[in-house]
Amino acid sequence: MNSSFTEIYRQGKLRLQKWYVPLSDKEKKKITRELVQTVLARKPKMCSFLEWRDLKIVYKRYASLYFCCAIEDQDNELITLEIIHRYVELLDKYFGSVCELDIIFNFEKAYFILDEFLLGGEVQETSKKNVLKAIEQADLLQEPQEIES
Repeated sequence: MNSSFTEIYRQGKLRLQKWYVPLSDKEKKKITRELVQTVLARKPKMCSFLEWRDLKIVYKRYASLYFCCAIEDQDNELITLEIIHRYVELLDKYFGSVCELDIIFNFEKAYFILDEFLLGGEVQETSKKNVLKAIEQADLLQEPQEIES
């Protein structure tokens, strides 16, 4: 199970963060700060997996964004790497070649896509078509509300 899912800009700014384990805000901030420093300090040719505390960190860089998952020791790193890749593919399909600005200005959509894909740190839906269909339906429901406002 994923303990957390984090998206980091290469300059250390957090763009997205989802926790799947209960921790205090103070602990989350400390862990996040250490995680950002650790991942950003790694060289591009280094392995995308690292053991950190009692967790394994799996990350992948796409352009200027790092997508990181903290997973438990018994979880599979390659599956987690595929989860990260699938999420980026979903973002690409929805936004049309996603970039950092898409995440900044549409963070609620990025979270919604993540929530449609992962539930409680586990993959909820493996089909990209089904996830995108659910997002399109939610967008259609939102449109009448925006017109009325």
